Amino acid sequence: MDTALPLTTDMKLVLGLVVFTMVMFLFERIRADVVALVVLVLLGLAGLVEPELLFNGFSGNAVISIVATMILGAGLDRTGALNRLAGWLLRRANGVEQRLLLYTTAVAGLNSSFMQNPSVMALYMPVASRLSSRTGLSLPRLLLPIAAAIVMGGALTMVGNSPLMLLNDLLVAANANLPSGAATIEPLKMFAPLPIGLVLVGASLAYFHYFGDRRLRDKEDEGPGATPARTQSYFAKTYGIDGDVYELTVSADSPLVGMSLGEAEALRGAPLLLALKTGDESRLAPPADARIWVGSVLGAMGDKQVVADFAQNNFLRLSARLRNFADLFNPSRAGISEAVVPPTSKFLGKNAADLGLRKNLGLSLLAVNRDKQVLREDLRNIILRSGDMLVLHSIWTDLAEASQSKDLVVVTDYPKGEQRPHKLKIALAIFTVAMLLALSSRLPVSIALMTGVAGMLIAGVLHIDEAYAAINWRTVFLMACLIPLGWAMDSSGAAAWVAGHSLEQLPRGTPIWMLEILVGVLTTAFSLVISHVGATIVVVPLAINLALAAEGNPTAFALIVALSASNNFMTASNPVISMVTGPAGYTARDLWRIGGPLSIIYTIVIVAMVELMF
Repeated sequence: MDTALPLTTDMKLVLGLVVFTMVMFLFERIRADVVALVVLVLLGLAGLVEPELLFNGFSGNAVISIVATMILGAGLDRTGALNRLAGWLLRRANGVEQRLLLYTTAVAGLNSSFMQNPSVMALYMPVASRLSSRTGLSLPRLLLPIAAAIVMGGALTMVGNSPLMLLNDLLVAANANLPSGAATIEPLKMFAPLPIGLVLVGASLAYFHYFGDRRLRDKEDEGPGATPARTQSYFAKTYGIDGDVYELTVSADSPLVGMSLGEAEALRGAPLLLALKTGDESRLAPPADARIWVGSVLGAMGDKQVVADFAQNNFLRLSARLRNFADLFNPSRAGISEAVVPPTSKFLGKNAADLGLRKNLGLSLLAVNRDKQVLREDLRNIILRSGDMLVLHSIWTDLAEASQSKDLVVVTDYPKGEQRPHKLKIALAIFTVAMLLALSSRLPVSIALMTGVAGMLIAGVLHIDEAYAAINWRTVFLMACLIPLGWAMDSSGAAAWVAGHSLEQLPRGTPIWMLEILVGVLTTAFSLVISHVGATIVVVPLAINLALAAEGNPTAFALIVALSASNNFMTASNPVISMVTGPAGYTARDLWRIGGPLSIIYTIVIVAMVELMF
C-alpha cells in the first residue's frame, strides 16, 4: 500500500466530519441521533457519498437485523419467559449465593447471543430485583456481573450486538475499495465468533467469582445503593404479606370438601387463598361462594410453615411447584398492587362482600390500610371509606379494567400491556426456527430474523402495533445515518491515508499481534466517545487498511474492532452499564475500579483468540 498517499480535499472533509462527530458526541449538546442525521446530510451535500446510495443504510442488512431482534425480544418478553427463568434460577441455586450469581450471569450471557444487549438488560432488571428481594442478595452484587455477562455474551453470534451486526455490511462495502491483487473479504458466518464469546463469558464469570465479587462486597459494606421497587419485600414490610405461592390439592378426607372458599379462609391459621381449580377450570381471585370439592386445587400464599401446617391439619397435599397455576401467578401477568378509594367512588359505604370484588372484578382483597393502621381481619365485612388504601391481588388486565371506572385509583406501577404466557411454547418454537434459518448460508440473517417476526405476528404472540413500539428508532437512525460515514472513510481514501501514516510512526517489524492490540485499544477509546456503533463504523475501514499495509488478515483486524467496540465497562456511555448504574448506586469510581481490569482482560482474550483462529 502506498503510504505516501496525498491528502485530498475529500479526505480532509471526511476526517473533519469524523472529528465533528466525536466532539458532538463527547459534549452531548445535541442528541446523538440528530448529530448522525446532520452528518448524513453533510455527506450528501458535499458529494462524498452518491445521492442514490446515501440512504441505503436504512435498508442495510444490519439495520433490518437489529429491528428484527428488537421485535423478537419483545415477543419473548410478552410471554413472561424470563420471569419463569427467575423461578428456575432460584430452584437450581438452592439458596447458595455463589451458585445463584453463577447461574444468573451465565444464562444472561447466553440470552444476549440472540437479542440486543440493552433489551436483554431491560428484561433482566426485574429478574434481578426479584432474585434480590427473595434471597437478600444486594442489587450491587447482582447487576454489574449480569451486565458484564450480557456484554460478553453478545460476542457469541453475529447478531449478539450492533457492532457485529454491522460488521458484515462493512466488510462487503470494503471490497469495492480494495487495492488491485488483494483477496476479496468474505462475510462472517452466524457463529463465527462463538469460540471468542465462550471464552469471554467464561472470563467474566471467573473474574466476578474470584475478584470482582469481593470488590462489590466492599461496596455493599459502604452502604446499599438505591434499588428499584421490590414489590414483594415492600408488601412484606408494610402489610405483613409475605411468603411464596403453593398449590394445595384437596383429598377425599379433607374437612374442606363442600365448604365455600369464604368459609375456608375464615378457618384458624388459613393462608391467603388466591386461586382455585375445580375440574378443568382455573381461576384467580375466585368468588367467596365458590365450592371446594375432592380434587380441587387451591393457590395459597403465605409463609411455608404456615401453609404446611394448614395443609397437614386439613389433609391437603402441598406442592411448591406450580403445576396448575404457573401461568396465573406469572409476575408478568398477575401480582399485588395498591389502590386508593377516591371520594367519588361507588365503593364508599360498602364492603367487599357487597361489591363482589372477586366475582365481578377479579380482585382479591388482602389488606386495608386506613389512617396508617393495617386491617387484615374479617376483610369481607369492612365498610370502605374515602382514602382507604386497598391491597389487592389480581391479574393485571383485570386491575386495569377495574381502574377505568374511577372507583379505584391504582398507585402501583404494573405491566399495562397484555401478557401472553400461554403463547410461550409457540414463541420459543418460532424463535428456534428463525435461529436455525439464520444458520443456513443460503439466507441472509436479516431475512431469517424477519421470518421469526412474521411468525410471531401471525401466531398472535405480538400485535403489529406492539411490534412497532418495540423498535428503538433512536438506535435505528443512529446506525443508518452513520453507516455512510464509514463508506466515505473507505471510498475517499481517508482510511488508507490514516492507516499508512500510522504504520510509519511505529517501529519497523512491529508484530501483527501488537498492531491488533493497538487497534483494540483505539476502538475501545473511540467507543467511550462516539458509542459502540460510531466506533465500529469509523475504525473498521481504518483497521482493514492497516491490516493490508502490514500484510495482516483484514477480517481478523475488523473482527477485533467489532468486538472491542463493546469493551466499555467503565462508563455509562455503554447503554447496558448506564441501565444498572442508577438502580445499583454505582459511582464512576466503582465502575473504573471494577470495570477497568475487566476491560483489560477483554482485550487480551479477543486478541489471543483471534490470533488462534486466524
